[in-house]
Amino acid sequence: MSQSLVINVSAEQIRRLDMGPLQELRQRPATALLELEDGLALQLDWPRADDDPRELSEVPECRLWSLRADALCPWLALLLQRSDGQLSRHVAMQVLHEFSRTEGLRFDPDDLSLWISHRLFWLDDWGNQHGLALRGRLGQMAAVLGFNVEAGFWPQA
Repeated sequence: MSQSLVINVSAEQIRRLDMGPLQELRQRPATALLELEDGLALQLDWPRADDDPRELSEVPECRLWSLRADALCPWLALLLQRSDGQLSRHVAMQVLHEFSRTEGLRFDPDDLSLWISHRLFWLDDWGNQHGLALRGRLGQMAAVLGFNVEAGFWPQA
């Protein structure tokens, strides 16, 4: 059973691109990080006016903070909660997309394909470096984003 953790990120931390909220995670060994698989929530506390229709992924400051977090913690995608939209929101911060109130989030298919392929290759290699077989978990993560990972996708050892 995976653990759960909510990390609050203040507007000031977002403005300063402060990765302090992720510091404890960044110091964990890989096996301890995986205990949080599908259990991490990032609560971005960004103030918006009542008449501001933007999603957080449309706020430039939030996107920039998330881009930096993703660059420094590429394993975040594997840890973020899937069922409540945390993973989708994180990917929306990285990938071109459109948001419709009726149809929801729609990723640019080419951009998503590049992002997910890059992330899968990186996480597979990271897991191998730490003696962890992650391909099944990575396939589940990708499936949440509508990406089917076939066995032929992976490089042969």
